[in-house]
Amino acid sequence: MGTKTVDEAVNENGTEAKSDQETVDVTKADAPAETEARSEADTEAAGEEQDEIEEEDETEEGTAAPEAAEGTSGIGQGAAAVVSAGLGLVSLSGSWVATVAAARETLVGQLQTSQSASVAKQVKEVYGDAWTTTAVVGGLFALAALIVGVVVLVRPAFGAPGKPQAAWIKSVAWAGVSLGVIGLVLAVAKYSDILLGLPSTS
Repeated sequence: MGTKTVDEAVNENGTEAKSDQETVDVTKADAPAETEARSEADTEAAGEEQDEIEEEDETEEGTAAPEAAEGTSGIGQGAAAVVSAGLGLVSLSGSWVATVAAARETLVGQLQTSQSASVAKQVKEVYGDAWTTTAVVGGLFALAALIVGVVVLVRPAFGAPGKPQAAWIKSVAWAGVSLGVIGLVLAVAKYSDILLGLPSTS
């Protein structure tokens, strides 16, 4: 009876020891699998976060590009409108180019007109040609102002739909067009002697 009890105890202890050992082995075997699963989950999460960041960057870049293009277009239209108004003012007030051209025509008229020429011919060659040259130069500035202003006003029709033009750009462009039309009319009137024609020498 004593021997059987000891053997049973030994068997029980051995079985228990084996069970404990198997539990430890199973735990050790499961540990790497859990670690690998966690690593894969972390890697996937990091990859998803990276993809989201890249998508956000692409979205921001895509949104910023049209905004930058729109801002550049608005700046260009505003500058062109100001140029149109400036050209219109120059066509009315005169320019350095017109002054130099008129002085040159006066000098050429003096050189080509003899002292024995009639008074009417001298007036026409010395003063008349200079006056018409001034009118031509003023007309060119007025025409440039008119063209630039019209281009600015019609530019939104060829741009992105639904993008209204700034009010101040329209106002300045219309001012340039108006000054250009006035300058062009005055230039034609001066060139044809309707306005401030040469005095009569009879």
